[in-house]
Amino acid sequence: MNWLARLWWRLYPNPDKEHRWMPLIWLPFTCWFFVSPIWKHAGLPYWIVNTVVGIVFIALYLQAFARGGRIRLICTFIMLGIAIAISPYNNNGTTLLIYCAAAGSFTTRRLRVLALVLVESAILLFYAYHLHLDVGFWVSMLLLIILVSLANHFAAVSHCQKEELRLANDEIEHLAKVAERERIARDLHDVLGHTLSLITLKSELARKLVDRDPERAKLEMQDVENTSRAALADVREAIRGYRSDGFFAELSRARAALETAGVTMKCDTVPLELSPAQESVLAMVLREAVTNVVRHAEAQRCEVRLLKEDALCRLEIADDGCGCDAPEGNGLRGMRERLQSIGGSLERLTGKGTRLVIELPLAISGGSTGL
Repeated sequence: MNWLARLWWRLYPNPDKEHRWMPLIWLPFTCWFFVSPIWKHAGLPYWIVNTVVGIVFIALYLQAFARGGRIRLICTFIMLGIAIAISPYNNNGTTLLIYCAAAGSFTTRRLRVLALVLVESAILLFYAYHLHLDVGFWVSMLLLIILVSLANHFAAVSHCQKEELRLANDEIEHLAKVAERERIARDLHDVLGHTLSLITLKSELARKLVDRDPERAKLEMQDVENTSRAALADVREAIRGYRSDGFFAELSRARAALETAGVTMKCDTVPLELSPAQESVLAMVLREAVTNVVRHAEAQRCEVRLLKEDALCRLEIADDGCGCDAPEGNGLRGMRERLQSIGGSLERLTGKGTRLVIELPLAISGGSTGL
């Protein structure tokens, strides 16, 4: 059996892995077809022809399972032709109909299976009448044809469903990996963009103060060190996906960054009930917006308002800087994607400065943060 399996996999390297043993299990039963000439004491030419026909039939049978599709259908028709042609000379030729049923029924097309069963039943009944086959023999054959056809049909349907499920799971896994990569990219952009801007500002300030106020410069460099350590922790937490200190904690950091950059900050907030996911997203949006103010706005004032409008949470971040109508960069796109993922929206208004308007549906229950 092992040598036959090795030969099968070498000749047909791409059979369905789950069912590749199926064609081989029933092959030993073809021995009755090959030994029939011996029992009948047939001559050597008859035995040679019978053997060649049997080998060709087995090759077609294996080919049908290995290739599938139209090749399987063609092989099944040729196998039926061989069974019809050989049965008058070898009564065991009718057993080949079972192998035709096995190969041809391994399909999800129910009508094709039904048609094959009807054709094979008609062939069997024809030879049962003309060859005077034993009733028990041809009834057993008929039942086997029906059972094998149904079993292989349902095996094919099950295999198809498993393949569809596997492909769907692979697609879900791929999309999950893409989403995770995008999340990490957004988080790293937000974390590093804000932190590096703050480190740059404090480093520049320390460089200017090092000669005239060494103590103040020392304090600024200490802040740079603390900020760097905090950034490292933030990066680690961002990769794990658990980074969120809350909106008010981010608001305090935003005030420190703006003051370092010489920007006056005004806050107007009201207590709101937000889910942890909503609070985390608002904190990240605030961080990215403040980073943009520090980097690009050339502003003197920045105003942050958090208020409730009906069933919505509304966050406004406005500056009096130069304003810009340039296309959205990675930061704004990241903000918008975060907000859209929890049902929120972002609007950018430019003119005299820049105003970002963020709206989120308020959490109905649970997840109270006490904002």
